[in-house]
Amino acid sequence: MSEIITAVYLNGMLRPQNPLSLTDGQTVRLQVLTLEASSEAEQIIQSLVAAGLVTPPPHRGDVEPVSEEEWRELTQRLEASPGKPLSEIIIEERGSM
Repeated sequence: MSEIITAVYLNGMLRPQNPLSLTDGQTVRLQVLTLEASSEAEQIIQSLVAAGLVTPPPHRGDVEPVSEEEWRELTQRLEASPGKPLSEIIIEERGSM
């Protein structure tokens, strides 16, 4: 699960401004962006989208995670073609559809 939160850094600790859906002791990965940097990047992305130069990325909640079975199947297919670039494997599979 991914979520973007706002937190305040105070006395050496990040304090979320809203409750999180995490369990005690759960490990997370953080990317710290100040609101100024985040806002600037967001403005640039919005400008590029408005100009038709990029398509906005899907919301992470809209993307289905790969199942363990799909991951194993993909790994086996890649191992079956050692040394072959992934792009060639994709092109071959698209041609067989």
